[in-house]
Amino acid sequence: MSRMVVVEQIEQKIYFVRGIKVMLDYDLAPLYGIEVKYLKRAVKRNLSRFPSDFMMELTKKEYDSLRCQIGTLKKGQHAKYLPYAFTEQGIAMLSSVLNSERAIQVNIAIMRAFVKLREILLTHKELGRKLEDLERKYDRHDKQIKAIFEAIRRLMTEPEKPKAPIGFHPHR
Repeated sequence: MSRMVVVEQIEQKIYFVRGIKVMLDYDLAPLYGIEVKYLKRAVKRNLSRFPSDFMMELTKKEYDSLRCQIGTLKKGQHAKYLPYAFTEQGIAMLSSVLNSERAIQVNIAIMRAFVKLREILLTHKELGRKLEDLERKYDRHDKQIKAIFEAIRRLMTEPEKPKAPIGFHPHR
């Protein structure tokens, strides 16, 4: 099953809503091999397993915003109800609600996708920090290098001929 659900496909279905990485019910249901209404029904029957940090229902504004980001739905796929958005913990809880071997395998693949995404984000942060450090380091060096070049240029310019001193000089 882990080959059936490709991590890259799952990564494309992870969105940021309210600053949290989530997956939507209409993306999860096909992975589990069920219709969205059955997923929603199973969740509603077990609402106590899905506190607000595990699952949230999108607002109309959030849903419209996401639809703009991911493109419009195909004809006939407009949601009758606002979708549920599941956090990583909420998706883990889905495997206990959707008690099937497929649900377990799908959840394993989804957890791997979340971990991979987290690693990518950490790598980007670390890379950004290192780049800032380099910029600061070379900015200081740039000033020092410019000062060295300036000094070299001054040394390379021909010295001005000394002007004849004013006044009487007996040695001439």
